[in-house]
Amino acid sequence: MRSDPPPTTPLRRPVRSFVLRHGRMSPAQQRALDTLLPTFGLPFAPSPIDFDRLFGRRAPRVLEIGFGMGEATAAIAQARPADDFLCIEVHSPGVGSLLRRVAELGLANVRVIQHDAVEIVAAMVPPASLAGVQVFFPDPWPKKRHHKRRLLKPAFVHELALRLAADGYVHVATDWEEYAQEILAVLAAEPLLANAADGFAARPDYRPLTKFEVRGLKLGHGVRDLVFRRRSGTPAATARPAGEAAVDLARPVRLKQASE
Repeated sequence: MRSDPPPTTPLRRPVRSFVLRHGRMSPAQQRALDTLLPTFGLPFAPSPIDFDRLFGRRAPRVLEIGFGMGEATAAIAQARPADDFLCIEVHSPGVGSLLRRVAELGLANVRVIQHDAVEIVAAMVPPASLAGVQVFFPDPWPKKRHHKRRLLKPAFVHELALRLAADGYVHVATDWEEYAQEILAVLAAEPLLANAADGFAARPDYRPLTKFEVRGLKLGHGVRDLVFRRRSGTPAATARPAGEAAVDLARPVRLKQASE
């Protein structure tokens, strides 16, 4: 007699700070994605990046997480040719858009990874290798039940701090006041970081106004910048080699219903 199969356990997955949306790709974005990603893109791999080899030189390296359509990223990279920028985005239209700008402006100091930033930091970015981390207008996930998806949680901020060289910076900008207060508290609680301002910072000259910022200002949202720096003399001994933190940073949770 055939017995019923044993009950299955619920699937488990990491909490992601993003949801992949199938946005419309323009022909120019698709061409850039097809032709330029092999040159300026870097595939995800569970091994540390050799930045000198990747960029063909030794220079300060800045990690940008979630560059959107890439307008601000391209402008910053063009204004700071002495710095190299490793830029992360999961949405294909944005990746294509930035690649198109990189080609049009002749930027040699930009590389792009289309993958989850949490996994990239854990697996690919060596400790004390970055001069800066930039996170401009991260998704605020405004509904309370979605707050767990917010990117800048204490564990991830700690991993970012470990990847900074001495005096390296974390620069965050958001037009969501409640999230700004939460980010300020998380950054202030990280012992490896020190606030470079008294609370929120003035917008640094190198960060141009973005479409998100202009939209927020039109809606009456105040835009907040936060700039923290890696404390000098803080030990890096607690930093795990790239590739060893992925499980901790992407703690699995039970899959919930789509309506939750």
